[in-house]
Amino acid sequence: MHPVTRVKLSFMMFLEFFIWGAWFVTLGTYLLSELSTSATQVGVAFLTQSIGAIAAPFIIGLIADRFFPAQRILGVLHLLGAALLWYASITTDFDTFYPTILVYMVLYMPTLALVNSVSFRQMQDPSKEFPPIRVLGTLGWIVAGLTIGWLNWEQDGNLGLTFRMAAIASAVLGLFSFDLPHTPPVKAAGKATVGDMLGLEAIGLLKNRSYLTFFLASVAICIPLAFYYNFTNPFLNELGMDSAAGKQAMGQMSELLFMLLMPLFFVRLGVKKMLAIGMFAWVVRYVFFAFGDIDTNYWMLIGGIVLHGICYDFFFVTGQIYTDNLAGPRFKSAAQGMITLATYGVGMLIGSLLSGVIVDAFQTSGGGHNWQSVWLIPAGIAAVVLILFLLLFRDRNAGQEATEPQPLNTASGQIKVTSLP
Repeated sequence: MHPVTRVKLSFMMFLEFFIWGAWFVTLGTYLLSELSTSATQVGVAFLTQSIGAIAAPFIIGLIADRFFPAQRILGVLHLLGAALLWYASITTDFDTFYPTILVYMVLYMPTLALVNSVSFRQMQDPSKEFPPIRVLGTLGWIVAGLTIGWLNWEQDGNLGLTFRMAAIASAVLGLFSFDLPHTPPVKAAGKATVGDMLGLEAIGLLKNRSYLTFFLASVAICIPLAFYYNFTNPFLNELGMDSAAGKQAMGQMSELLFMLLMPLFFVRLGVKKMLAIGMFAWVVRYVFFAFGDIDTNYWMLIGGIVLHGICYDFFFVTGQIYTDNLAGPRFKSAAQGMITLATYGVGMLIGSLLSGVIVDAFQTSGGGHNWQSVWLIPAGIAAVVLILFLLLFRDRNAGQEATEPQPLNTASGQIKVTSLP
């Protein structure tokens, strides 16, 4: 790859995730403290991510795959997104804010697949060339969190500025996208079925009992995942943690570390143990949050954040590799699309609805929350999913090939995997 192309793709990936991390991490705190919403409304706001994830395959399948170059669609979507984020920053009530952020997420979620498409089409060996570029995305998320903490926007009640910061970055990426390498459609214009766009042609994988177990576990584990993304920042701020968004960036730092160590763990542990350790980490994380505090048990709060690397890499990245290995050459992309729709679409949707209701149910008379009771619920859900997974998952049909990592499918120049850092 030409060095200039590498720099362009890295800058694109940095901005892509900087934009998301700039407002998403502190969204719950912003809504509760500055728009005076209920926790249920916070859950509904985070639900827009799931709606966007469900809509993304239609936008990619109907437009980007068939009619227009990916980099131009990326540019248009981010320019529209910049306007919506700026407008969101000046809204004063939830009834105006919600439809704005809903439309924004419907436009933003497809860009996660588009930046991957643009990247892979420029690579000769994606398994080696993509990770150093993708890691800039995680770095962008980290820088966004550290910036919010450094500027003290959480404590000063200025979280509306996070949307403006994201809007400026979105406008920059929107304009910059038109200078990215040309990435034409990979399919001829024509009729696209709903099944093609949602990856349903890979549904035959569910006939494998162990894969069905993994698939259902993936949906179920995303329910407690929603608790983390939706309410960790409000929880930490309510406890009085300084620069909570900056502290949360340590979760992405641990993700980088465990991503580098994953090949070693794969060889020694295999798929089942990797997935089980990932789910067990969810249980430990929520127990830490339940019993952590700002004084003597402060280490539990930090430990719960740092466990993000194991929670995400050991379960979700391992799951993507496991899916890729079982799918075979014909259905690799379809299988990734199906598991993404199930997790970030269905699983996170259920979790977002449930988490808000539960947090509201444990609100105290003084306006705070009984967080210990709140966090023990996702801990219990994750524990049940782990136990059922250990009892039912056998992986008889995957064989030895599923014990070593393989590069995700890039035959078409795309990877339809939507992932949170």
